[in-house]
Amino acid sequence: MRIYVDNAATTKMSPTAINAMLPYMSETYGNPSSLHSVGQAANEALADARSRVAGVLGCDAREIIFTSGGSEADNQAILSAARLGERRGKRHIISTAFEHHAVLHTLQKLEKEGFSVTLLDVHENGLVTAEQVADVIREDTCLVTIMYANNEIGTIQPIAEIGALCRQRGVLFHTDAVQAVGHLPINVREQNIDLLSFSGHKFRGPKGVGVLYARRGVALTNVIEGGAQEWGKRAGTENIPAIMGMAAALEEASAHRSESGKRLSVLRDRLIEGLSQIPHSAVNGDTRSRLPGNVNFCFEGIEGESLLLLLDDKGICASSGSACTSGSLDPSHVLLAIGRPHEVAHGSLRLSLGEENTAEEVEYIIAAVTEVVAYLRSISPVWRELESGRKEFMLK
Repeated sequence: MRIYVDNAATTKMSPTAINAMLPYMSETYGNPSSLHSVGQAANEALADARSRVAGVLGCDAREIIFTSGGSEADNQAILSAARLGERRGKRHIISTAFEHHAVLHTLQKLEKEGFSVTLLDVHENGLVTAEQVADVIREDTCLVTIMYANNEIGTIQPIAEIGALCRQRGVLFHTDAVQAVGHLPINVREQNIDLLSFSGHKFRGPKGVGVLYARRGVALTNVIEGGAQEWGKRAGTENIPAIMGMAAALEEASAHRSESGKRLSVLRDRLIEGLSQIPHSAVNGDTRSRLPGNVNFCFEGIEGESLLLLLDDKGICASSGSACTSGSLDPSHVLLAIGRPHEVAHGSLRLSLGEENTAEEVEYIIAAVTEVVAYLRSISPVWRELESGRKEFMLK
């Protein structure tokens, strides 16, 4: 038996996406930049996919740039806004302390170039507010970049309110929507989003392909040079099979988003209810403004790595946080940002549900996690100190 609950890291491709890709590997295999008929057939497919993606986001096809994924799109969006601001003498950027490292590392790069970065504190519930943004916007602010939904704790930010504020103040607004696209309703026009990034493999599309939406009039800075593809803003022959698979998966996810979200929310809430019965545990992040499939817990007195390995032995594939930092021994920067102590943050578990998970699997997960946590605590000297009173519990 294998239960996969790491869909925030990547999803299993849907048959719809796979079938959409196959003709572009064997039949319509041309380079879309070629002028002959085989190339132009591929170019027509590229235009079709671009139009379909734009339709889901509520924008114009000319505003869609295909990339290798969310990280590249984040980099290009932030660097582009920074260069635009720099030309106008504006070198201040606002973000949050719990962004994905694709954002945080790009901001660190810009700080070394003399940009000033304000990272907003995140409330204990994993949310920021438009008021927080308003309080730190300055005359020299060129960009606000705040993720749509957090990749570890699943909290959904008030994007429409922040977008309206930024538009009113004349500041570009970017959102890393990697965890949100395909799972939440998004309309970039209505939400005043200037730049948006996402990746195909988070909603049952292929890996290695993503999108940068850039509102018309926002000039992009190239991060990859070498050709005139993607309106001259992203060099490299377009990956037509992956792009077609992503477009198909996005349309499928969007069409079933409401019913899927309701079903996953029921499973999520049952998981939270069941795991909350474990003593000295705590759910991380707001329980209402949260992705339908995200559950994130801390268990005091254990190490997350041991928990994951023992759960894997029981057939449960989970994670302790972002897959991009899974090799790090440091506790999650997201959990530290919401105020979890280092010792508690080390004992974290992220369960991200997907289309194939069932109510029976949820009950098995609750029982397995409860058993494994009890076992790990029984062999932990830290737990013995907590139980004896020599150390004080941090999670009551």
